[in-house]
Amino acid sequence: MGRTVPTYRLALEAMAQQWNDFRRALRKEDRAAFDSLVNRARMHASAATYAISLDPAESALLSMLLEHEKELIEVKRRLGREEGGEDGLLGRGEPEG
Repeated sequence: MGRTVPTYRLALEAMAQQWNDFRRALRKEDRAAFDSLVNRARMHASAATYAISLDPAESALLSMLLEHEKELIEVKRRLGREEGGEDGLLGRGEPEG
């Protein structure tokens, strides 16, 4: 018997196809950013498959957010070094006070 639920990778590709009209309506520079977001979701397909979310869109969006967070942490790290921060790290996730 076959699977009753499509794999996350198949579901993600189906979502990308559904989003294609939206993508085509974007300006050229926005299309590149959109494609980058979809590719970021693909980067974490293994984790999303393991998580077995009922909604693949939730996993895709979480993957996109994760990649943005990683990029933001890297930018903050670089800025901390350029501004002469103590050890180059901004905000270690610890509350100030």
